[in-house]
Amino acid sequence: MGDREERHIPNPFPKTLAADSIKVVDPSIGQLSADFVKNLQKSADSLLKKLEREIDSNIDWGDTSIYTGCCGYSLLYLHLADILGDDIYLQKAQPLMERCLKKMKGKRSSFLCGDAGPLAVAAVVFSKLNMKKEMANCIQGLKKLERDVLNPSSGLPDEILYGRAGYLYALLFLQREIGKDAVHDQTIHAVVEAILDSGRALARHEKSRSPLMYEWHEKKYIGAAHGIMGILFMLLQVKEYLNDKELQEKIKPTIDYMCSLQFPSGNMPSSLGNKTDRLIHWCHGAPGGVFLFAKAYEVFGNQSYLDQAKKCAECVWERGLLWKGYGLCHGTAGNGYALLYMYQVTKDTEYLYQAAQFARWCQDYGTHRCRTPDRPMSLFEGLAGTIYFLTDLTNPESAKFPAFVI
Repeated sequence: MGDREERHIPNPFPKTLAADSIKVVDPSIGQLSADFVKNLQKSADSLLKKLEREIDSNIDWGDTSIYTGCCGYSLLYLHLADILGDDIYLQKAQPLMERCLKKMKGKRSSFLCGDAGPLAVAAVVFSKLNMKKEMANCIQGLKKLERDVLNPSSGLPDEILYGRAGYLYALLFLQREIGKDAVHDQTIHAVVEAILDSGRALARHEKSRSPLMYEWHEKKYIGAAHGIMGILFMLLQVKEYLNDKELQEKIKPTIDYMCSLQFPSGNMPSSLGNKTDRLIHWCHGAPGGVFLFAKAYEVFGNQSYLDQAKKCAECVWERGLLWKGYGLCHGTAGNGYALLYMYQVTKDTEYLYQAAQFARWCQDYGTHRCRTPDRPMSLFEGLAGTIYFLTDLTNPESAKFPAFVI
């Protein structure tokens, strides 16, 4: 049980592409082999059948979130419609979305754990089904959340799961899927400025040596879900809404501060002051560092950021097969996405190979004695997210971690 206590399973796969006898990557073309892609598609199809057999007995209509609720299944169907070019999945998403919209609680503004996600996903589904009135109603509902997001006294946090960065993703998702006319650029700029203002205010209050600082429930988390790295990654993805002073004097020094926190192993702490080198999840730890530092390298061109990203990726490769399960938030599929993002940034096929091996692990869903998640079918904890990753990997150049990568 020692490995379980360490939270990860020793990586059994050959460390390099050259040593792989299965040939998941065809070295002659630097792409996934045709046989492996067929295997991915077959596995995803089999797991989708399992999901659809069990979804009715597992769905919680009281949870409308993308993260663990019924709207996560709709986002998966929307993804499958795009990847497979089959509108049958839009027909499956529509009734789910319509029921979810009636049950929203109006409590939060983020994409993953609030009303912004269901409204944005429903708007896209309705748009693709040419249901223009329903689409417009959803977009209007999303815009109504703007007041709390822009109000510095609303108590809204800034992170991805429950905060402003999550609302920002919802706006960008609409622009990406429907078009620029769906959301005004002024709205996006206002949300970006609200995130910066909040970070500056807390940094001043805390007398932080970082020019931006963020917290959730009075704890300064580092990782992608609740923490500073996720917020910074979102801001870097909308750098066109930032001026040079904001990039050079606020964003970049805060990234440098994050770099200074990296453990010798390549992992990142879960929160400021936490010296425990333990969690290797998208939500906490090195995977979030992969996304942030690789994106920082793209934006600023500093080799040091790429070196930091590589250290994080090495840690993910070594310790990213998790006893906790196969999910996106704190499971192997989410860690596979981090390796895939490194491939997309560097074009180094070794990272494509590593992501493919994590996918191979996920293809054997349920056979490794991993923990069963609380919401076993859900998008971010369970099977739906694993299916999302496997289907996304069939098009590795365009794959995007859902609710995070624009």
